Amino acid sequence: MFSPELIEVAAAVITAASDKKLKIATAESCTGGLLSALLTEIPHSSNVFEYGYVTYANAAKEDMLDVSPEMLALHGAVSEPVAAAMAAGALARSRADVAVSITGIAGPGGGSAKKPVGLVYMAGMRADGKTIIEKHEFGDLGRSEIRRRAVAAALAILRRLL
Repeated sequence: MFSPELIEVAAAVITAASDKKLKIATAESCTGGLLSALLTEIPHSSNVFEYGYVTYANAAKEDMLDVSPEMLALHGAVSEPVAAAMAAGALARSRADVAVSITGIAGPGGGSAKKPVGLVYMAGMRADGKTIIEKHEFGDLGRSEIRRRAVAAALAILRRLL
């Protein structure tokens, strides 16, 4: 299901979290749970993987992660503030020590001149306050490739936070 390269990075994330006794949560929108699926593909991931929130709709972001309707109206779901709020909500709503969020436009439609297909924001946060926020412009590479690249970038954030 996943490439050997992604499996290898996911295994390194699970090992690092296990070695440091840290729990992980994910909050995903455009990837629809792919990051959670990849992490749980790794044996013994249950020792560190706590929660996987799939919050595709804005209402889910509000209900499950406490993203404010005002923030969504002001910035849109695909924005740095929303990515940060999703990660913060995943930390607050779980028992995790580290959370990562992904929100973007995977296409083929839904893009605009200001927010084109392939635009993805992600945020990683630790309970101790360390935060990484990234904006990626993958381009209109096709839905599957955008989602794959978003998962790979989120794994890289997790590695840096662990």
